[in-house]
Amino acid sequence: MSSTRDYQTIKLKFHDRIARVTLNRPEVRNAFNETMISEMTDAFKTINKQANLRVVVLTGEGKGFCAGADLSWMKSVINYTYEENLQDSQNLADMFELMFNCPLPTIARVNGPAIGGGTGMVAVCDIVIASEKAAFSLSEVKLGLVPACISPYVIRRMGDKNCREYFLTGERLTAEKALAAGLVNRVVSEDKLDEVVNKLIAQLTSSGPNALAWCKQLLANVPSIPDKEVGTYTAEVITKLRMSDEGQEGMKAFFEKRKPDWCKDD
Repeated sequence: MSSTRDYQTIKLKFHDRIARVTLNRPEVRNAFNETMISEMTDAFKTINKQANLRVVVLTGEGKGFCAGADLSWMKSVINYTYEENLQDSQNLADMFELMFNCPLPTIARVNGPAIGGGTGMVAVCDIVIASEKAAFSLSEVKLGLVPACISPYVIRRMGDKNCREYFLTGERLTAEKALAAGLVNRVVSEDKLDEVVNKLIAQLTSSGPNALAWCKQLLANVPSIPDKEVGTYTAEVITKLRMSDEGQEGMKAFFEKRKPDWCKDD
């Protein structure tokens, strides 16, 4: 069963338990402005409320993934007051945080250049599949700016060493260089992009949905928990999952050599 939600700058489609979010401003290579930020925020709030969804795929319409901030929008920002600038920037930061904290597995299907904030759109996703024609750049310094709102997520993915180089130089990265730097999980030929993404979706939907959500919580929480407390935390997590309906069903299915309930068609 399919459904869509209408927006001005993005497309949101639900089909077969998959949410597909498409940045839809191809005339400006899907550059974002205040409208897209608001609509992306609304879209992910909507996604997070859908109980039957399993995976989110983010991509761009046309030949680009996301060219970063729209220059026309940036031109108007020049005349903003400090308070207006702060609110505008906070909206952007909130959008990235909401995307990053989505409880569902998120896949970035990078079909073309992802520049500046577009690289941030990539970095907040769990798994990044990039076309060999994709390119990336943290080019804010060329405009006298910095990749501030995206920095928590880019640093998580690429690490301090790589970010010190690419934040400071603004160097444009090929897909292969982004792969080596940790930003991208896999680089594929353009004609194989959908095939690889669809195989990944199949892998994710064969796993317990609650288990996947807990995996994301572990990734978010474990690094900041003190050594003396992390063992207790992880033991409590696995105990809860062993006793959960999903955990019980998964173990029973394994021993009975059948697929668990969550693999069955709706």
